[in-house]
Amino acid sequence: MYAMRGYNVARMEKDPNRITLSAADRGNVIGTVTLGLDSERGILADEIFRDHVDAWRARGARLCEITKLAFDPQVKSKMALAALFHVLFIYARYIHGRTDVLIEVNPRHRRFYQTMLDFQDQAELRHNTRVDAPAYLMWLSVEHMARQIARLGGTSSHPGTERSLYPYFFSQREEEGIANRLIRLG
Repeated sequence: MYAMRGYNVARMEKDPNRITLSAADRGNVIGTVTLGLDSERGILADEIFRDHVDAWRARGARLCEITKLAFDPQVKSKMALAALFHVLFIYARYIHGRTDVLIEVNPRHRRFYQTMLDFQDQAELRHNTRVDAPAYLMWLSVEHMARQIARLGGTSSHPGTERSLYPYFFSQREEEGIANRLIRLG
């Protein structure tokens, strides 16, 4: 999907600090996303935004990043997209103890991340050489996500005026069940 949009796409090398998840419907993959965990090797955002990433590290943040989100444009399912993000959150918080999430975002997707997940801008627009496109660095607190999920998760049948994806996330009870199963598998 990245190549179709004209982005320069290099195959990512295998890295034990990256977890790629996929969402499927009736056996067909409809979406993928990767969670990168900060380590001695750093994260992909270091290539363009090292000054900002290092500032987060200096504050004691346990960083992770979201990369390579691709979702079938024919599938218009907030539930599937939210499930994918929620499982990423579970891996980040429960399995790996991360406190902060970073993401490099193309300008045309910036509003989506602000509105749907509450990401905040962290840096001015820069050129992302990995994909040969402009990008903003955005940030989200894992604790903020936890509060939004606790407040809104599992309420998609009556979201009221809420426009974010959080009502489509799992309920608190479902989240705990998924986290416990993943921890036991680990």
